[in-house]
Amino acid sequence: MKSTFFLRKPNDNKETSILFSAYIKNEGRKFVYSTGETVNPKDWDFDNRQPKHLQDKTEKGNKHRVLKRQLDRYSSFYVDLVQNYKLTRRDLIISDIRSDFDTEFKRTKSIASKFFEVYDIFLTEKKNDYTEDANSQTTIKRYEYNKKLLIDFETYLKKKIHFNQINKTFYNSLIDFCINQKKHSANTVRRNVGLFKTFLYWSLENGYTYKTDFQKFKAPKAQQTDEVALTLDQVQEIFGYDLTKNERLEKVRDLFVFGCATGMRYSNYSKVNKNDIQGSFIKVRDQKNTDKALEVPLNDFSMYVLKKYDYKLPKLSNQKFNDYIKEVFKLIGYDEHTKKTIKVGKKIIEQINPLYERISSHTARRSFITIMKNKKIPDKVIMSYTGHKSLEVFNKYYKPNNDERKDFMQNVWKMENAQLKKVN
Repeated sequence: MKSTFFLRKPNDNKETSILFSAYIKNEGRKFVYSTGETVNPKDWDFDNRQPKHLQDKTEKGNKHRVLKRQLDRYSSFYVDLVQNYKLTRRDLIISDIRSDFDTEFKRTKSIASKFFEVYDIFLTEKKNDYTEDANSQTTIKRYEYNKKLLIDFETYLKKKIHFNQINKTFYNSLIDFCINQKKHSANTVRRNVGLFKTFLYWSLENGYTYKTDFQKFKAPKAQQTDEVALTLDQVQEIFGYDLTKNERLEKVRDLFVFGCATGMRYSNYSKVNKNDIQGSFIKVRDQKNTDKALEVPLNDFSMYVLKKYDYKLPKLSNQKFNDYIKEVFKLIGYDEHTKKTIKVGKKIIEQINPLYERISSHTARRSFITIMKNKKIPDKVIMSYTGHKSLEVFNKYYKPNNDERKDFMQNVWKMENAQLKKVN
């Protein structure tokens, strides 16, 4: 039940809030509480979790000794609180502890009006809760992006966001902003709404808001048919296009084709090296789920790319990859306009974008699955490559194009009787 203190923004060059923290074993997560005190990070002893200059006979030393006594009040109160809970055989529950702290330190919920200060406390708690694996870090980055999205929305509204404003009207405006201003896909909107609601549930649980309107917020349904998958001919066209005069785009194109030829997520295929090649297989640990081992057979395309780069594939962040691959497809001429629809309530919102804007790192994985299924490879075999366990999730990746759909129909519904053909 050990407690400690840390800074909300330890890398700032100005004063930042000091937060109290204690791990609550019953709930398997940390209780984080703003002390209301601030300090400049350069004046903070990160090893001992306390202010510096405590022995100095200066004005700053006096100030920091007072600050230390204030912080000690939180530590002492927590120790007494834990002891009282044990004596009364009560479980340590974060919501109860927070209420006791509020009463002891006569805190009001004025901080609730400071929406983003609360979000920072929420973020800090999440960072302490999560482990260092790739999946957890991705979730943290999504929460951080959601904060930036809300800041952008506040700028767009030209007024501050407050908890008491978060109602159905606010929500509809946020959805409209995401779709029409940010050009987010239905899946992105759906994910971000889920993250936002998680934050609001946490705020409700911890007493920062008392409004429950958000519980009825429903994210737009994902429109699966709008996603893009390439044919094998298109992958070959992309791979055969001469990009030798643009090394940056050539590298991202080769990485993309490697993804198409392996069916792996970008987080996995962008990190493949010689040590991962065992016999005729690529064997790696799934970055999204480290409990899962992937074994993907090599083929002509994947082997060609590996040898071209001497088994040291180009290193790019996912964001840069997604930016550059759009440039590749635009240069090659994939600029036909495509329509995407999202349903918000009873309202249908349509977006018209050139095809190259729809291409991303995940297009490679979707293309691999679609190409393999069109070649009549059994689902179980493809899933053994991609690492999918759920057939429902796997099938969402299958995106036959119009030419394939037409061919399927004509190949099945052929007239074998010559007399019937004479009718036309």
